Amino acid sequence: MSEAAKISKATYHLYTFTISKLISTFGSSVYAFGISLYVLALTGSAANFALNLICSILPRTLLAPFAGYIADNYSKKMIVILAQLASALAVAGLLVYSIYAGLSLPAIYTTTALISVSSMFASVTFSSAIANLIDADRIQKAMGFNQSAIAIATIGGPVVGGILFGFVSMNVFLIIQVAAYLMAVVLESTMNFKLFTNRIAETAGAVKKSMAAGMKEGFVYLKSNRVVMVIVTVAVGINFFFSALMIGLPFIAVQELKIEATHFGFIEAMIAVGMLLASIYFSVGKEVKFPLRFSKRGILVMSVLLAGLAMPLMVDLSYTGSVVFFLVLMLVFGVTNVFVNTPIGVMMQKDVEEEYRGRVFGILESVAMAMMPLGYLVFGLLYDLVPAEYVVIGSSLCLIVLTSFMMRPSILKQAHPELDQDFIPATPDLQK
Repeated sequence: MSEAAKISKATYHLYTFTISKLISTFGSSVYAFGISLYVLALTGSAANFALNLICSILPRTLLAPFAGYIADNYSKKMIVILAQLASALAVAGLLVYSIYAGLSLPAIYTTTALISVSSMFASVTFSSAIANLIDADRIQKAMGFNQSAIAIATIGGPVVGGILFGFVSMNVFLIIQVAAYLMAVVLESTMNFKLFTNRIAETAGAVKKSMAAGMKEGFVYLKSNRVVMVIVTVAVGINFFFSALMIGLPFIAVQELKIEATHFGFIEAMIAVGMLLASIYFSVGKEVKFPLRFSKRGILVMSVLLAGLAMPLMVDLSYTGSVVFFLVLMLVFGVTNVFVNTPIGVMMQKDVEEEYRGRVFGILESVAMAMMPLGYLVFGLLYDLVPAEYVVIGSSLCLIVLTSFMMRPSILKQAHPELDQDFIPATPDLQK
């Protein structure tokens, strides 16, 4: 295939990938919101709601490294298509079950777990394939579009899910979910997941390594790549300490400051609005020159924003002042969230070797997801025992210390040698 044809196909991928991601992510968001409302309406129990959430998080945490191994060793296109079909079949199975036996909590929990596993396989595989689908010069644009799709789904999913839950039967609701997954499959079937591959095809009869050996190889590669190891470690810290925000925001706003549920809904939505604005910026802007340094600054800003949650508890603000403060704080938080994730994502697409990319992204997802339930548990207990302002300020300081140490100047120079004053760039031989 000629270079011009490759670029043309990559342009097609750029928009097809975005539309597919939007459809599947939006569908998952609508399903998660609608089914959660159903569980609450059916049981009135927060514990049952939490159990459905655990069924969504736990399988992703446990199986993400396996998904990474599969993505590195088998056809990425086939994995993505089969994963989306599995999601469609899981929802269709719940639909058939509901028609003949009526919806039940075990059936809902099982479907949630199955969708969690299948969507995780699709997500890890897609993440490891972006550099194969899109030319290097437009990876940041692709990551920006990806974040835009997530932001739109975050904003619109609960809205559409609430409308559907209120106006259509649960069976119609499930049929719409199946249709969304099948539309994504049709789009993904037209994509060439080997367009920009650098891997040499395995010779016939070559023996594949066992899953255990392959996964061990992925961990060894991760440990040997200091910069990527730093990124994974900081991601773990971010997910843990920002559980203080996910638990603390509703606790401080609703419980401590008595902000109305409607106003709090707008406050939470501002995170997604900020993400959308920042994603648009990255999709049209120039590529970040020093992504690790850029992301470090973003994490430090996010740490300060985390401490900012305590301000309405320490400064006497009016009700309107508190609402406006939280609206602005969450908008800026959403922006900085993308400012951290997108440059790092682009850097990993380019710097992680293709044959290890799936395992690295799988490990990253697994350890990052594992921190969320642990963080929810730890900070849920802390908010009951310690004044909220101490919790968020302490978490902020811990994250600043972790980031400053893990992303110290020596690491930044290793990732970006141009930052070293002694670095002498290679110069072309003009006499050739």
